[in-house]
Amino acid sequence: MEVECIPFKETGYFSQLICDYLDRKKDLSPFFNRYPVPENFAAQIREKAANYPKANRSVLVESLKKQYYNVEVSKGTQKNMDALSKETTFTVVTGHQLNLFTGPLYFLYKIVSTINLAKKLNKEHPNHHVVPVYWMATEDHDFDEINYFNLHGKKIHWNKKASGAVGRLSTEGLDEVYEIFVSELGNLGLTDRLKELFKKAYLEHSNLTGATRYLANALFGNQGLVIVDGDDVELKKLLVPYAKKDILDHT
Repeated sequence: MEVECIPFKETGYFSQLICDYLDRKKDLSPFFNRYPVPENFAAQIREKAANYPKANRSVLVESLKKQYYNVEVSKGTQKNMDALSKETTFTVVTGHQLNLFTGPLYFLYKIVSTINLAKKLNKEHPNHHVVPVYWMATEDHDFDEINYFNLHGKKIHWNKKASGAVGRLSTEGLDEVYEIFVSELGNLGLTDRLKELFKKAYLEHSNLTGATRYLANALFGNQGLVIVDGDDVELKKLLVPYAKKDILDHT
């Protein structure tokens, strides 16, 4: 297969700010720590090791145990969750909204890229363990951005009145969306497998967080992906000192 690449700035899809960042313009250097290139990962690991308390690791691991309650956990994911308690373990993290039925292909690409980068770093830094993490945007409030997906040129909506954190939304009503999905999908190739996957995700879980966790785990659990729900009281407690400093000291 022949592949031709063009610079991002020539696509017309990205803002000048994004293009400048990708071009590593010096004017932007004061606004972030390090550019994410292979030669900078060793320094990033050293900095994280010196500034991440072991107590925080314990809170994270305990929260993950509770979040994964009643979830079928692969050996790879279990190994990675256990490893997070060790000071030699680090993460590569991607985050995304809880789009219905995975939403845009971008969702899958982001997770695949995260997994691949973690594998690469594990090879290049054998004295450390790197874990791929998908942070679910469970507290996102923009329901209109996630209440639909496109299939065969048709926009399929979840017609529901909603407010607040989307992860807490009941999956009630998604049975109707599922029936439309099944009808549009037809009976080609791996359709039976997809139907079963989405049925278990959206019709056998009570809220959108549980449904999305199941879906991502079913797709990528065998790659050791760890899925985090940020809408967690214990995890939020770790944020409090930083929130106070930001509000009171404007830092």
